[in-house]
Amino acid sequence: MTLEGERDDVQLVLVTAPNGEVAAQLGRTLVEERLAACVNVVPGLRSIYRWEGEIQDDAEVLLMVKTRADRLDSLTRRVQELHPYDVPEILALPIAGGSQAYLAWVRSEASA
Repeated sequence: MTLEGERDDVQLVLVTAPNGEVAAQLGRTLVEERLAACVNVVPGLRSIYRWEGEIQDDAEVLLMVKTRADRLDSLTRRVQELHPYDVPEILALPIAGGSQAYLAWVRSEASA
């Protein structure tokens, strides 16, 4: 559970990447620059989508990025700068609750 004032301050951001090397570099940069507290790199993703009028079926890697809501704009800009895709997937989801100790750690690590 979270306190009322902290309900939306931690975010889970989903980002896809073309391969593990790109994903690891993105994740490392986000953590080094304190835009994220933690990035999980999940291999084995298969994405089926329409791009420029054609159906695509690609292997990708998922990044699960834990950050603070007030770092989201900076994180988004940085991913867009570094990402090889023209339009990278960047989806932010608010965290409704969880371990107070873990959420406090995210808040402290993803700080300017």
